[in-house]
Amino acid sequence: MNIAGIKGVRRGRTPITTRPTPEVDSRPDLVNRQFKASRPNELWVADITYVRTLSGFVYTAFVTDVYSRKIVGWATRSSMKTEALPLEALEQAIQGAKDTLVDLTHHSDHGSQYTSIAYNEKLADYGIKPSTGSVGDSYDNALAETVNGLYKTELIYSQPRASLTEVEFATLNWVHWWNNERLHEALEYRTPAEIIDMYNQTRVSELTPV
Repeated sequence: MNIAGIKGVRRGRTPITTRPTPEVDSRPDLVNRQFKASRPNELWVADITYVRTLSGFVYTAFVTDVYSRKIVGWATRSSMKTEALPLEALEQAIQGAKDTLVDLTHHSDHGSQYTSIAYNEKLADYGIKPSTGSVGDSYDNALAETVNGLYKTELIYSQPRASLTEVEFATLNWVHWWNNERLHEALEYRTPAEIIDMYNQTRVSELTPV
């Protein structure tokens, strides 16, 4: 390449979305790579990913319900600070939940945003049990990583976005499509909305006296 006068394209730095906290994370792994649930609001997984725009990096946080694969909370911001990004996604998920959350497990990685006092106080306020995988192993949060990967493949890589506003609006539409129209192989080619409707119908029939 040097002799031919050819230069390779220099790729920009990839931002680090998981910054481990300096303190020891004592939260147990309550999932052990078993991403299964028997009902909605039994197990949530959470993670952060980055999006490259023409004006710099922005970040998206998702909270996904394992039973239905529904994205129950999300936020897109220019900062990865706890209050600006993952905590907002968590609060959206909590506000949208119609059932009690006292038996809910929240699973994430060891990122400092998820080990922060503010984030864990919010979990404690609603009786949500925190869980975390091992350090540096994406398989321990595989479902959340899958959501991130599909988000980028199905939306972000399709065209460059100019700004945070564009990414946020596109993400809003993608989440609606993911929850209500996209067929998921793991759900036997049903949508998350259909899975939730089926669960609710089953509950009603079980509670209705014969």
